[in-house]
Amino acid sequence: MSEPLSNAHVLLTGATGFVGQAVLEKLLSAYPSTRVSVLVRPRGALTAQMRVDKLLRKPVFSAWRERVGASTADAEAAARVTVVSGDLGDVPDLPGDIDYVVHSASTVSFDLPIDEAFAANVDGPVSLYEALQRSGSDPHVVHVSTCYVAGLRKGVSEERSLEHTIDRSLETARALAARGEAEAASRRPDLLKPMLAKARATHRRAGAQAVSAAAEEARKQWVNDRLVEAGRTRALSLGWPDVYTFTKALGERVAEQLWGTEHRLSVVRPTIIESSYRHPYPGWIDGFKVADPLIAAYGRGMLPEFPALHDTVLDVIPVDHVVNAILAAAVAAAPPGEPRYYQVGSGLRNPLRFGETIGLVRGYFREHPLLDDEGTSVQVPNWTFPNGPQVERSLRRREVAVETADKLVGRLPANQTTRKWISGIYKAKRDLRTLRKFTDLYQPYTQTEVVFDDARTRALHESLPEDRKAEHGFDVTEIDWPYYLQTVHIPNVPGLMRAREQRGRAGGNESTALPERTDVLAVFDLHGTVAAANLLETYVWVEMAQGPHKALGELSGMVGRSMSYLQAEQRDRGDFIRSFMRRYAGTHEAELRQLVATKVAPLLRSRMLAEALERIEAHRAAGHRLVLITGQIDVFVEPIAHLFDDVVSGSMEVDAQGRWTGHLAISPLVDEARATWLARYARDHGYDLAHSYGYGDTYADRPWLELVGHPTVVNPDANLYRYAREKRWPVQSWTHAADSRFGSIARSVVGGVTGSLPGGGPGRSKPSGTRR
Repeated sequence: MSEPLSNAHVLLTGATGFVGQAVLEKLLSAYPSTRVSVLVRPRGALTAQMRVDKLLRKPVFSAWRERVGASTADAEAAARVTVVSGDLGDVPDLPGDIDYVVHSASTVSFDLPIDEAFAANVDGPVSLYEALQRSGSDPHVVHVSTCYVAGLRKGVSEERSLEHTIDRSLETARALAARGEAEAASRRPDLLKPMLAKARATHRRAGAQAVSAAAEEARKQWVNDRLVEAGRTRALSLGWPDVYTFTKALGERVAEQLWGTEHRLSVVRPTIIESSYRHPYPGWIDGFKVADPLIAAYGRGMLPEFPALHDTVLDVIPVDHVVNAILAAAVAAAPPGEPRYYQVGSGLRNPLRFGETIGLVRGYFREHPLLDDEGTSVQVPNWTFPNGPQVERSLRRREVAVETADKLVGRLPANQTTRKWISGIYKAKRDLRTLRKFTDLYQPYTQTEVVFDDARTRALHESLPEDRKAEHGFDVTEIDWPYYLQTVHIPNVPGLMRAREQRGRAGGNESTALPERTDVLAVFDLHGTVAAANLLETYVWVEMAQGPHKALGELSGMVGRSMSYLQAEQRDRGDFIRSFMRRYAGTHEAELRQLVATKVAPLLRSRMLAEALERIEAHRAAGHRLVLITGQIDVFVEPIAHLFDDVVSGSMEVDAQGRWTGHLAISPLVDEARATWLARYARDHGYDLAHSYGYGDTYADRPWLELVGHPTVVNPDANLYRYAREKRWPVQSWTHAADSRFGSIARSVVGGVTGSLPGGGPGRSKPSGTRR
């Protein structure tokens, strides 16, 4: 018998996707005389050809390349694979000798914005079939869809055309217009004002640009959320669970109307496609698929409960079964004008109940537990399968409780204890977001009561020659679910192997070797990062150095104004510096400089943090240029200036008599002003920010920390700690004073004043997280 697809020319769309990769690999490894044209769009600097060259070295092709040899594989691919550069939304002219088309390209996401879903899954097929009509070819098209186009229904779904009267052209036009409407609505003042107010409350300490960026990001998110909700609501209103299945159903109608009425068309509908059972090797998968986020979240203990039906069928099918069915359907060409439909699933003849699935997943993770951030084994939950309303009520109560706790903890002084609380709240919020998302997206699939008929697919498998069934068959009754889930699939879910090996990341003080480079900066903030001191403490030291009687009077006035200083600090770091430094009006600069050098310098040096000094020396040893950026006035920084190559600090306006006027000579270098200075400094002097280091302690440091490739937050305040967790920045606790000797009277007075400011007082022998 001649080889199927012998000397045939196959056009494949979606070759870089999960199913498309598997189809291309099978054609190359098992159909030696078949030529393949792949429609691939360029991406960024990568041409379509470059993307395919990169694709052919992915794991899916590894077994084939090893079997035939790398050089032979490269030669085979060059001779048999032709790259057609183009986008599915605007398909270029196609070859005129195409024998078969496998259209597997689509966007597989349940919560896409409505316009994106229609552009990929409805408009894309329109462009493809119109291009085929222009080409002059008359291929047999295999249109890959999904069984879930059946929509919200119970009972048996048959292998035939969908019955509906949806006007797909009208729905497409309205969907594609939805973004413009949402963008216009998002710019209304009544929507923008609360977004701006919230952004200002959260991000003002990072600067005006951070506020604007956050407000604009909130507007874009509002647009996206509105479009996602539009897709979900429109799908539900017409009988589909989500915009993905809705648009895939309309994509089938495109294939029927533009190709199936006069040409050969087969529609292959898989169920939930997961990792391979045998080919190219057991467990091959490319990225998270439909069931995998649930499996991973369950293994991490993030889903204490879930609204699913214990007896519902989770209809899973290995990807190699799907590929074999696609190619068998291609060979068994449908008559012109009479489309055929094949449903590739396991639910009818080898059903996997959801309760059984969870039992197998639970058993796997109890035998092979994942580790949490502290390196402790995660205990997976026992699901009781409650109803949807019960889970929703519980979820809502927990969301309210966590939001309340987050607001309260955010107002407390930043220290090790509060950061531990924030970390716990962060994890709880993450888990609740995951549960909320999965509840919304997956509930229709975990509570479905539809069963997919596969009589035609079963007959197609039986029609294969006996000698081809083992390698090219797709008999679902051969799938051993315990073996498949626990031995083949779960161990290969992306990310689980890494999660199994992870250890605690936050709060550690581990030092890693620094690369020796001379084009790298190490940038440090002062207060709370290098020294456990702030502006108020420096003022106390100066006043006490002039005598206790004068100090007590000045300090009582400072305590009286502590609330105004607090408000200025919360509003803007620059405002706080301007406001507080007015207390120095009338001070003679030369006398103050002498006082600082003789009396204040030892106190400042005693508050230097030992871990900071060690880090400074490590950077110096590696040849990095050390830079200190602070809003403190230069006179007070001079005692430690020798530690750095460059010191950027503030200065005061001086009158003709050499006295400070109480006003700054230049605007303070804080928040985004530091980022601007740092970017220009690096550019002018040839330093590589992408490989540079930064150390800061407050949210106001965020703008400049984002510029360096290696940001580290030290004793952070609540907002910076949250941001660092989201960005996975290292968090360090530097708490050991280089010299803990400090006058008890000064410490008690300073503690009383700074205790009312964010971050609290400096502590005794182990200051932690004080504000600048």
